[in-house]
Amino acid sequence: MNKINNQMNAALWMEIQKLRKAKIFPATIYFFAFIGIMMGFILYLTMHPEIAGRSATMQMKTSFISIVNWNAYYELLMQVAVTIMVIGSGVISSWVFGREFSDRTVKDLLALPVSRSSIVYSKLIVLLFWSLLLSLVILIAAMLTGFVIKIPDWNPEAFWPFFENYFLAAFMNILLITPVALVASAGRGYILPISYVILTMIFSQLLIVGLPSISYWIPWLLPAVLSGVAKSLSPTPGFMSYLLYAIVVIGSLAGTIIWWNRADQK
Repeated sequence: MNKINNQMNAALWMEIQKLRKAKIFPATIYFFAFIGIMMGFILYLTMHPEIAGRSATMQMKTSFISIVNWNAYYELLMQVAVTIMVIGSGVISSWVFGREFSDRTVKDLLALPVSRSSIVYSKLIVLLFWSLLLSLVILIAAMLTGFVIKIPDWNPEAFWPFFENYFLAAFMNILLITPVALVASAGRGYILPISYVILTMIFSQLLIVGLPSISYWIPWLLPAVLSGVAKSLSPTPGFMSYLLYAIVVIGSLAGTIIWWNRADQK
């Protein structure tokens, strides 16, 4: 047991050091903070339509917000949690797993005196905390911007249910990085997993609008359904929804571990 713990600690420390020295880490923090600020800016334009003037683009971006208050802002942020975070988590997952092949470091990694499973788990742990951090960055930036622009009807009691719902949706989206990890490993690079993430998101959005009755069976739509973003478009998830979601997450994790255990044979 001590040997397994030591291997896991060594692999995790190695991944943390890689992330600490990578330029992409601070870049993602700044980018997601910018997204949070832009969410507030959209609501600010809705509050002050005279600023948009005759810009058709600005008017289109603010036209879907009918009432300007914190509840409307929460709905906007929830949509971000189930869309932007899908792409964000997918892209960084593609980088963490795909970079080993693009940088030609996979052979050195496999030669280390640690188990292949430890390598996979350490990467996923880093991705989990990185993705949660990005979700928190968006939320903090958006909330601070909301206070700065003075969104009306602030209610602390309404914030905490939103907060719980926001991170539930974010966490369930983040767990769906395991299929991305499998695709990145099998595809040996960045391009295939990033394409997978984009296609999955487009496919899911089309299904929930065009065929909402079958969204019950799509694991990638479960976070959106639970968060309430889908509203009446989708039926209430049941046992099969959670079962299929678990099969995708756990099955992809197992597939990734199996692939890495046989990586030097491919």
